[in-house]
Amino acid sequence: MPFGVPRGAIVDVAPVSHGHIGRDRVAFADFIPNNWSAWPNTYQHVDVLERGPRQVRIRAARDWGKVNIVTVYSLGANSDQVEIRTTMTNGGDETLTGLLSGLTLWPRSGFLFAVPGLAGVSEGKADGALADRVVAYDAGWAITLHAPYLDHIGSASRDLFQLHTLQPHESRTFTGWLQVGSSGDLAPVVRAEIERRQLPSGTVRGAVGSRDGKALGQPVVVAERDGKPYAWVVGHEGAYRLRLPAGEYALYATGRNYSRSAPASVNVRAGTEQVRDFHDLDSPGRLAFSVTDARTGAALDARIVITEGYQPLVGFLGAKTFFTQLERKGHADLPIAPGRYLFTVSSGGGFLAADSQVQLAVAVGPARQHRVAITPLFDPPARGWYCADLHHHADQAEAVTPPADLARSQLAAGLDLLFVSDHDSTVNLAVLQQIAGARGVSFIPGIELSPSWGHFNAYPLASGARLAIDTATATVDMILKEARRAGVTVVQVNHPFNPYGYFASLKAGVAPGGFNPGFDLMEINSMVPNDDPKVLAKLWEFWNAGQRYYLAAGSDTHDVWNDQSGRVRTFAHLEGQVSAQAFAQALKAGHAYVSYGPLIFPSVMFGSEMKVRGGERFTLAFELASVAGVSKAALIRDGNLEVSRAFPDAPLQTHVDFTLTTSHAGWYALEVEDRRGRKAYTDPVWITIAPPQS
Repeated sequence: MPFGVPRGAIVDVAPVSHGHIGRDRVAFADFIPNNWSAWPNTYQHVDVLERGPRQVRIRAARDWGKVNIVTVYSLGANSDQVEIRTTMTNGGDETLTGLLSGLTLWPRSGFLFAVPGLAGVSEGKADGALADRVVAYDAGWAITLHAPYLDHIGSASRDLFQLHTLQPHESRTFTGWLQVGSSGDLAPVVRAEIERRQLPSGTVRGAVGSRDGKALGQPVVVAERDGKPYAWVVGHEGAYRLRLPAGEYALYATGRNYSRSAPASVNVRAGTEQVRDFHDLDSPGRLAFSVTDARTGAALDARIVITEGYQPLVGFLGAKTFFTQLERKGHADLPIAPGRYLFTVSSGGGFLAADSQVQLAVAVGPARQHRVAITPLFDPPARGWYCADLHHHADQAEAVTPPADLARSQLAAGLDLLFVSDHDSTVNLAVLQQIAGARGVSFIPGIELSPSWGHFNAYPLASGARLAIDTATATVDMILKEARRAGVTVVQVNHPFNPYGYFASLKAGVAPGGFNPGFDLMEINSMVPNDDPKVLAKLWEFWNAGQRYYLAAGSDTHDVWNDQSGRVRTFAHLEGQVSAQAFAQALKAGHAYVSYGPLIFPSVMFGSEMKVRGGERFTLAFELASVAGVSKAALIRDGNLEVSRAFPDAPLQTHVDFTLTTSHAGWYALEVEDRRGRKAYTDPVWITIAPPQS
């Protein structure tokens, strides 16, 4: 099972159109009893209760502590919905309080339309929800999770929860539906909602055309309720029809790379049909960007984001984030709706150069050419420092980034080596190796070994390596043995303290095999920045015991259009040729630091031993830099603050010396913060005490 998902969960969902089964669009759909604490289980049983032809019913049973969880999946003939009915029974003698239980839907491609009314909310109460559904979709499919029990959400609406208490021997049932369609049209979703809840409803229909009198072949009409997106319908041959629950709405029309129309108010009354036409759309426009180095004119890889201006709600109607091409470095040809825009153009991810803000007006017709010149401020490779994002996904499991777009995003971020670590999969390694070779950069082939109790990045994999164990049932010993069998140099403990991190599972006593010291690195993960102090404290504990585990960092990016590659990254110092193996060896030796922004160039290499004479003065010197300006530097000695420096003027570059004395062996590490509050953390310099001179 992928991603450590227990047996009994849905891991494949595909639309069927005209008898043809489409691609799988779901990583998993499952019931989780308390916000990502569903796994591991001591048993999982799956039984077929009914095989059809009128209905198929499957029962899955498993445990969660002393709670028994039974899920029955039912699919009727000619239905587009799978009913999912889960019953939790507390078999213990203790009351379980504060449970966040419910169904979850994690797509593996396309876009996500969050619970209506809760866009922008990642976790918490569902107050203000306009419906009890979340939709994964693209132009050719839609998969909806209907969850009428909903009162909380998690993971930006991928998890639909109810907050509740379960008394000893009490049972509670949660019922939801997975609805599958072969179009990105949400009209069937709304219709199912109306029929399930028996809501009074009416219909709105009309025509959609552009200002030049042409009907849109496939118009999209969006319905807003209380000023927030509620649903949309995909029309045909310039016409649309949408049934809505009774109430007040604002409707507007648009199309792929078309502008949006002026809004039209409509009061939908039960049993009525009303007409609203739209004929004021502007036809698509184009922009052609050329991004170059302001000093040399050389082409630069870049990320281009619409900061202000029209950004389509419906994802398949037009992009909000663009990248320059792999084949024509520095060039991007963008189809885009006409209008006025502010673009943010970034090359180097905010580490190497300041972003450029570009205001442009897009008109109907041929592409407008625009040149953007960016001035790189720093060149770490010139000093032997190279960076990679050591936790990054392509399009396996719940990730949605094709390999070519992963490469474009990482190159635009100014990363020196490409990297991928898909969940339990190596299918993207060959194509990324080809892309890296064509661009003349090194590629680190990785894999994220993903049991339910902890995730581990292993890299670089030997050529042709394939996963040979079932991570869903593996112990820690099996995970680490499999990593070494695949020829890797380093094993990295990912997000160690999140709910399914290895060290969190160790504390909870649910990591099979307990503590195994056979890993090399611990990760700073930008998806869980609040855990940074925990990771550092654990590493300091290891360093104080003389155990040489070191730092790594990764963004855990799954979707490069909504998350930025290299938000946090690992810098390693290399002597000689740049390669995946050399980079991994440098990490294993501790010749590295991790950063959200600041750059660090030490006089004494991190991970090395510095021999000093007890009581005599010695110096640790660092050159520091940041696009945002350097604000603070703190020297850590054996886990405690030794000395700090502040830079009130926040210079782009500065030099700092720490003159020290000690009579005891130990270690020093540096923390740096820039004016935006972004930090960098280093591996230690080990101090040994030389005998006094005779």
